[in-house]
Amino acid sequence: MRSLAQPEVLRSAAIAACISALLSLPRLLLWTTRKFPIWYLEAVLLLGGTVLWAFVFAWHTKYTQRPVLTRKVEGLPFILATGAGLLLSTLMHFFFDPHMRARTPEEYPSNFAQWFAMLSFSLAFTQLFLIFAPFAWLIRLVHQPKVATVMTALFGMVVLWLKNQGAKEPLSTTLLLSVLAARGLASLFSVYLFLRGGVLLVWWWEFLIQSRHLLDLHQPQS
Repeated sequence: MRSLAQPEVLRSAAIAACISALLSLPRLLLWTTRKFPIWYLEAVLLLGGTVLWAFVFAWHTKYTQRPVLTRKVEGLPFILATGAGLLLSTLMHFFFDPHMRARTPEEYPSNFAQWFAMLSFSLAFTQLFLIFAPFAWLIRLVHQPKVATVMTALFGMVVLWLKNQGAKEPLSTTLLLSVLAARGLASLFSVYLFLRGGVLLVWWWEFLIQSRHLLDLHQPQS
């Protein structure tokens, strides 16, 4: 736990949390059903983001010997991230999105502003919450990258399952199992990219996946 209190860790975490909170602002501004003021939500994201980023900066490099931020990504991981991102976005566009959009249209953008807001929030906070911070905490806990990777994927699947349980119109069993399997595989691959290319490579792969929504912006939402 001493690593969390290191000045450099706290400084890096605070800066990263400020950036995450700023990038999350467009999504909050477009959230018309929010029950709390913007300043309160931003404060929650800032404080929570500081803690989560502190996990990342304190433990990721220490236990994996891999940098959090890699400016120069190796060719093979970049090619794999690009190919997998295009493949997954295609599969989701044709097989998952039509069913999911009919049940939860509010989670799909209808214009470019909404798409940008959802993308920036996903890059700034969703990946931190589902991939970066859980893996850093788990690698510190178990000291085994493979085990921590699997546990991170399971965490993402549990979050998705709980979200479905609280939905007004839960997914059918078949569709839920398919979505859970896709989330698990995507999480495993995200951790692989995180280890090979740091946060930038994960963000690139997520950008490709989210870019599939651009194909539907001209179409009316169901």
